[in-house]
Amino acid sequence: MTLPASAPPAAPGTPPAVLPPAADVFLQRATRFAELAAGHALGDWLAFLGRLSAAQHACLQKMPAPALPSAAALALAHEHRMPPVPAQSWPRDPVWRTVLHCLCDDLVAAAPDALRSQLAALPTRPVAEIETLADRVLHTELYGDDAAVLPIVAAALQVYWTHMAHDLPALAPLDVPGICPCCGFLPVGSIVKSVGEIGSLRYLHCALCNTEWNLVRVKCAACDATAGISYRQLEGPALVRPDAVKAETCDSCKSYLKIVYVDRGGRDPVADDLATLALDILVDAAGYARAGPNLFYVPGNG
Repeated sequence: MTLPASAPPAAPGTPPAVLPPAADVFLQRATRFAELAAGHALGDWLAFLGRLSAAQHACLQKMPAPALPSAAALALAHEHRMPPVPAQSWPRDPVWRTVLHCLCDDLVAAAPDALRSQLAALPTRPVAEIETLADRVLHTELYGDDAAVLPIVAAALQVYWTHMAHDLPALAPLDVPGICPCCGFLPVGSIVKSVGEIGSLRYLHCALCNTEWNLVRVKCAACDATAGISYRQLEGPALVRPDAVKAETCDSCKSYLKIVYVDRGGRDPVADDLATLALDILVDAAGYARAGPNLFYVPGNG
C-alpha cells in the first residue's frame, strides 16, 4: 500500500521519525518488570505486571488479525495528518474482547487475592458494561467504580491497538507532536536510545499502541516549549543508576513526563516508569502534573 508523500524522502541513514511497535514488545516488557521487581519495595506488584505483560504477549500471538482502515481511509488520514486508528473514535473490533477473555484466563490464578474474583467475573459481564470500561480507559478516567480491573481492560486494549500499529504501513508524525501518530493517544513517557548508527535519539512512547515517534531533546511534549525545561531524578545510596530515569519538567505548562535512558541502564518506558513512582511523588509535590498516563497505574487503587 502506497501513501502520498508529504515530505521529500529522508537521506540514506536517517533514522525513521516513527517506529512501529516491536513484535515482542510485551515480552521485552515482561522481562524488564521481572528485573525491576527483584528487591524492590513494590516488588510483588511489579512482578504481577510482568506476568500481565507476558500474558499480553501470549494473547497477541493467538489474536486474530483485527480489521484495519481501508486504503482510502489511510490516505485521507495521511493527507490531513490525522491518526488512522484514533483511540477515542475508532470503531473497536470485537476481537479486543477476545483478548480480554484471554488475559483473564491467563492471569486469574496468579492475581492478588483482592483482584482474583473481579478478574474471574470480568469476562461474564454484559458487553455494554465491558465497552463502557474500555471507553473509560481510552478517556483516561482511571478512577471510580471498577478501578481495580481498569488496568486489565487497558492491557487488552493495548494488545489490540499494538497489533494494528504493527500491521499498518509507515506513518508520519502529526502536526501536534505530543500525540501518537497512529492512535492519537498520549505518550507514557519517552526513551533516549540509538536507532541504526545514530545515538541519543529521543522518542515518545505511546501509552496505548506502543508506537514511538521522534521528538527533539529539551522540548516539552505537552506544550512544545523549549524554555523552562529542567530535569529531576531520584537520589540515594540505594539507587544503582539514578540517572537512568529522569522527569522532564516544563515551567510553561507545569507538566512533566519521564525520560528513560537506555545507555544509562533504562529499558522500557512503561516498566521503568512504574518502578520510579517515588519520582512522581517528588515532582507532583513541586507543582507539576503528568502529561500522559501509565495505563497500569490507577492512583489510589488498592
